Amino acid sequence: MQNRRNALKSVSSIIAGSVLALALGVAQAQADQIKLGFIGPLSGGNAQQGLGARNGFLLAIEQANAEGYPHQVEAVVLDDASDPSVGVSAAQKLVNDPAVIAATGHWNSPVALATMPVFQRAQMPFIIWGAISPKITEQNLPNVTRVTPTLVNENKPLAEAIIKEGKIKKIAIISDTTDYGVANTKWFTEFFTAAGGEIVSADAAAVGTTDFRAMLTTAKAAAPDAIYFGGVVTEAALVRSQMADLGMGDMPMYGISGIFDPKFIEIAGAAAEGTIVGTPSVQSNPKLEAFEKAYEARGFAEPAGSYAKYAYEAAQILLAAIKEKGIDDKEALSQAIRAINHDGILGNVSFDENGQTEMAVDIDLHVVRDGKWVDM
Repeated sequence: MQNRRNALKSVSSIIAGSVLALALGVAQAQADQIKLGFIGPLSGGNAQQGLGARNGFLLAIEQANAEGYPHQVEAVVLDDASDPSVGVSAAQKLVNDPAVIAATGHWNSPVALATMPVFQRAQMPFIIWGAISPKITEQNLPNVTRVTPTLVNENKPLAEAIIKEGKIKKIAIISDTTDYGVANTKWFTEFFTAAGGEIVSADAAAVGTTDFRAMLTTAKAAAPDAIYFGGVVTEAALVRSQMADLGMGDMPMYGISGIFDPKFIEIAGAAAEGTIVGTPSVQSNPKLEAFEKAYEARGFAEPAGSYAKYAYEAAQILLAAIKEKGIDDKEALSQAIRAINHDGILGNVSFDENGQTEMAVDIDLHVVRDGKWVDM
């Protein structure tokens, strides 16, 4: 009888030990699982930008998980539809999930400016992968950094390149009325006039405007050599199309990265021909080349576009900071990000005292020829 009792105790101990080990294993597995958030335009007129960026973000996380990263990382991907209110809802969803440690987001500056207070209140580290309004980092929120140059960095070399070419001396500006559009008008005007050019007229319309003919008629009367558009894809395409309607189709139209999108050509059609944009150039390096090969090998349905590399780099920086500091102190993570010197696909990435990337900016010029964006 005693032997039977001992045997039962032994079995019970084994079972209890197994249950405890299983419970500890589950708890450990749960402790090792974290989430990183991504927000961008995955629907609507700017979706091409957001989808490429999403893919870059996912690629970084997939590589980390495959390479034995200390945590199993789950991507939480949300759509902001280029709408500030939708973006705020997405941000709230991320900060309300205790498993989300940090996030990266936004192509549109108005959306980024709307969500930043949400991330600030939660002290969640947040890296901007696309939005380029100077106001984003001028606020110097300690949890916010940005891996892309600002529109100031883009407009200066574009304005100087136009003047250097020697054909364009007078430009009329049309923009949207968002902070992004207002800032584009301000900085392009400053840099173009400083380089020796003249702004002969400037006008603006709200996002969603579909008829720019009155503005273009006013601009045409001022006898410009070209039009500069300081907004984003859909409105830019309508302006270009309506320029052709008003006999201005042979006049060049310029812009920065906000209109560099296949959707622009799709909307503007044949009128898109000859449109010129400047986008920040990133010097080729072995890590960038490896990223481009990995992106192609992954077989994403969407092209990388201009922003996949920035979202990939943002994810890499988040992963590096978490690996160094752990997941328990979000403030420490934000401080680590702000102080980082990251050798990545964009080169050496560091941030100034406001969280703005300090990388030097040159631009690549692209023109629409035969229905495609091509390098100039």
